[in-house]
Amino acid sequence: MSKELLHELIDMVPENDTDVIYRLLIKFIPTDVASDDEVIAISEAHESLKKDGHVSFDDIDWD
Repeated sequence: MSKELLHELIDMVPENDTDVIYRLLIKFIPTDVASDDEVIAISEAHESLKKDGHVSFDDIDWD
């Protein structure tokens, strides 16, 4: 689906429903950016899952 098609669909929404569409669409816009440490942790967990199929509770650095 293209952005152009989405624009056309939004244009079809009645004027009194635009607030509902706005509140729905705004939920899909990321507001947080992962820190470098978070990206590394996610990458390490992903690699561990590829090898073992799971992440051990004891392997998680909870601090």
